[in-house]
Amino acid sequence: MLMDRRCTRAATRRFVRTLRIVASRDARCLTIACAVVLPIAAMAANAATTAVVQCRMGMVNGEYELLQRDGRLRIVGAFSQGRKTGTFIFWGPAGARNALIPYEGDAKQGTVALWHATRDGRAEFARKLEAPYRANLLHGIKRSWYPDGTPRAEYRYEDGALVEAHAWTRAGSMLSPDEARRQAERDAETDERSFASLEAMIARSLPSCD
Repeated sequence: MLMDRRCTRAATRRFVRTLRIVASRDARCLTIACAVVLPIAAMAANAATTAVVQCRMGMVNGEYELLQRDGRLRIVGAFSQGRKTGTFIFWGPAGARNALIPYEGDAKQGTVALWHATRDGRAEFARKLEAPYRANLLHGIKRSWYPDGTPRAEYRYEDGALVEAHAWTRAGSMLSPDEARRQAERDAETDERSFASLEAMIARSLPSCD
């Protein structure tokens, strides 16, 4: 069996710990894929991580996992021809599930969910956010909650544009329309920074598949 030289070069450059060459043959062609276990820099204090991912035909493809040194999952998802596809789930370093983001062709597509975590970060205990996306734009009713489960906000979006906003204090008092809109704008900026941070964790862990 001949190794795909592109896989070998990529693995060598990124200090790949383990390289497995898997070949599958049918009557028409020989497909060669390389599966790599890739050590990368810690993404949280004292938490070294390892990515398990496949390279196929010069692109990341198939199931993807990012694990801590203790074996805990940080991220699980999948790629199709180099693009994020399906549901990605994210956990914090202590074990709490932080986020669920559905993708289609690298764009958010479906309902994104975030959770409140306990003080020690070991478990999630309440919904924090549900935000519907279409083609990477907010579209539909975006809802958020305080840690005790009481409603915090409801914003309606159409193709990324804020159409209507309602928001409440922790005590349950409704904010004025202007205050709710300003809060919606702040929330959108905060959420996008959070999503970008999670996606950066994925990007930093991926091998070069050339």
